[in-house]
Amino acid sequence: MNAGSGNRLSPRRRARRLVLQALYQWILSENDPHEIARQMREDAHGRIDWDYFDRLFPAIPDGRAEIQQQLEPVMDGRRLDPVEQAAIWLGAFELASQPDIPYRVVINESIELARVFGATDGHKYVNAVLDKLAPRLRAEEAATDRK
Repeated sequence: MNAGSGNRLSPRRRARRLVLQALYQWILSENDPHEIARQMREDAHGRIDWDYFDRLFPAIPDGRAEIQQQLEPVMDGRRLDPVEQAAIWLGAFELASQPDIPYRVVINESIELARVFGATDGHKYVNAVLDKLAPRLRAEEAATDRK
């Protein structure tokens, strides 16, 4: 799963890319998230916000049940490919646990990851799900933004 080198990306964006790739690997292999994180550190190059990576992954696999519970009311039950699943979990986790990041930034970052790494129109579903989830997890911010 490699879509360009990402040399022009900020360290935070690179961290998100690695989280998406780590989630993808975890979804397919079900290997230990800590081992996947170790491999990511060994294989990654360039400036990466490792603190942010460590905040998100492996917390997402550890919190999978809670994330799924939050997503259940806004998803239609369709079977997702691993990239869409990873992008939605990443976005949902950031919406729930990173209130310092505007919800629109979270959604846009997840959409972009799905667009770069996923199937042709997978990013549209990621957008739809996270757009429904944001007002549930960030009601005040979403209400202010929609005025």
